[in-house]
Amino acid sequence: MSNASANPGSAADFFAKAQLAARGTTSPPLWLLAELTYRCPLHCVFCYNPVNYKSNTNELDTATWKRVLTEARQLGAAQLGFSGGEPLLREDLDELIGHAHQLGYYTNLITSGIGLTEARLENFKRLGLDHIQVSFQDATQAVNDALSDTKTFEKKLRIAKAVKAHGYPMVLNVVLHKLNLDHIENIIELALGLGVEYLELANTQYYGWAFQNKAALIPTREQLEKAEQVVAQYREKLGPSGMKLLFVVPDYFEGRPKPCMAGWGKVFLSISPDGTALPCQAARQLPGFEFPNVQTHTIADIWQKSDGFNRYRGDAWMKEPCRTCEHKEKDFGGCRCQAFLVTGDASNADPVCDKSPHHDTVIQWVNAAQQPTPEEKPVIWYRNDQNSLKLSVPPVGAT
Repeated sequence: MSNASANPGSAADFFAKAQLAARGTTSPPLWLLAELTYRCPLHCVFCYNPVNYKSNTNELDTATWKRVLTEARQLGAAQLGFSGGEPLLREDLDELIGHAHQLGYYTNLITSGIGLTEARLENFKRLGLDHIQVSFQDATQAVNDALSDTKTFEKKLRIAKAVKAHGYPMVLNVVLHKLNLDHIENIIELALGLGVEYLELANTQYYGWAFQNKAALIPTREQLEKAEQVVAQYREKLGPSGMKLLFVVPDYFEGRPKPCMAGWGKVFLSISPDGTALPCQAARQLPGFEFPNVQTHTIADIWQKSDGFNRYRGDAWMKEPCRTCEHKEKDFGGCRCQAFLVTGDASNADPVCDKSPHHDTVIQWVNAAQQPTPEEKPVIWYRNDQNSLKLSVPPVGAT
């Protein structure tokens, strides 16, 4: 049971803190992501994990993770996501869930579902796990299994039904891209058949393996527009009391960047498997940083004092056109990782923004995706150990 002093407070308190953070005040991290491992039974071509994960197989032990969760909770973190890779591969996941519940976190397991048994579901429920998000790659076995390079579709169906049967809020996540966007109606129907309450239709964000595979994944405008129409039709059909459809638009098709993580070091704290603390999951690739590690620093010092979390806080770091832009308090200059991947300089404006001098690069990629797909499908880098070793050199600028 949670003690009173660890209670995260009401939803109103949470959003009040989030608003403070968005206004630029250094408030506590509200959302902690515990990336327990980079190991995963799936090999998804759009995975956001580092492409060179094979060069980092170190993982924090149970005692260190429990200390991290305790320190972050004491600092003010209220929501906790257990992620990976596949967090179910950690044998101590049950113990960490129980510890997090005792601290008063709202806990979320972000999983492919592979390895989730009836026995583990029952134990997670007993230990106080609040929420499970299960991912699918498509509504059909052929595409689902091809995109993950595994035979897992039937297993996922059984797992999703078991999650629902154990009384968890049924949350389904499907990453969308050129190879499955035409199946969006079938995906929605699959979710309805499973009794899903929340369906996250997350158009691919191009980091990690997805950036390597962007030529094969960027959809056509026609695909995207049709998908948006289908979602709108289902929203009207289902009404306010039906399944909630969350449709995340791909960055490359926008004229304004997303307010990435609600601003650098404002709300979100990610701890990678080896204990490196990051303001977002992709930040490790940025050059010129020595991100602190929880094995040598406290969470309070990491959040409040480290260069890794302070360098892009506020707007003093901004160059033009961000420095004088009227949108900078809304989008915070966009995504630093995307700026680096496309322009080679993390302090540049997010090239998704049409005010960026590098916006043409993004437009070129989008325009290239509008061409007919050749009969011979492009080579796709699957997320696996062999390809991780091949892709172990960090990217420098646009590639």
